[in-house]
Amino acid sequence: MNTPAPPSADSGSDGSGTVERLGFAAEQIVQEFGWDEDVDNDFRFAVEDLIGSELEDEDYTGETDAVVFWWRADDGDLTDALINLVGVVEEGGFVVALTPKDRDAGAVDPAEIDEASGTAGLHTAGAFNASPSWRATKLVTPKGRR
Repeated sequence: MNTPAPPSADSGSDGSGTVERLGFAAEQIVQEFGWDEDVDNDFRFAVEDLIGSELEDEDYTGETDAVVFWWRADDGDLTDALINLVGVVEEGGFVVALTPKDRDAGAVDPAEIDEASGTAGLHTAGAFNASPSWRATKLVTPKGRR
């Protein structure tokens, strides 16, 4: 009897396999930061399909279950940006930091993400290929932080 293999981080050309592995789920409130014309829309749409609604934009003022955070090397201070995001994510929530894979497109060194997330009070919980051009790093909030 053949047992099907579990989905890989890259399963689904639309990013849906990665979206599920990152922890997105139906009815979550997900806010997006750092959107620009270079983002991967297939990944964004896969998140929206799974949660059952559109992503909230940067003007949303409520707390969120998760954040989709597009970040490029020249976007500023990553630590400051992550510290600001911690305030919008509910306890037990997470941030998915998406960074370009290509150095010319603004790739960010994974060590920089680790250092900035630690300073912001977040913990790295894995890295995934979000798309051919973007890498996703899941950052989780500590339990009982409030």
